Amino acid sequence: MSKYEEISEARQILEVPEKATMDAIKSNYRRLLARWHPDKCQENKETCAEMTRKIISAYRTIMDYCLHYQYSFSEDAVKRHRSPEEWWFDRFGDDPLWGNGKS
Repeated sequence: MSKYEEISEARQILEVPEKATMDAIKSNYRRLLARWHPDKCQENKETCAEMTRKIISAYRTIMDYCLHYQYSFSEDAVKRHRSPEEWWFDRFGDDPLWGNGKS
């Protein structure tokens, strides 16, 4: 199994979309553990224990990926995350027609 497939499977177990915040990952992890933990689960105890193991393993896989992800702080990378207003100002700045009108 490739690293992408492993992470994708873990993401699906945690019911996380392809783009998610750390808060969403942790929230889904806690919600799923609360549902499947053998002490709380209303279904077959073996099924609950197996799901709990899968959830914990998936969470570890995702967290390992996130902890070792290399963030880029280059100008190009930062510019990709600009708001529409920042993009507009960077593009047109103080242009009298298209800019912010402050000349």
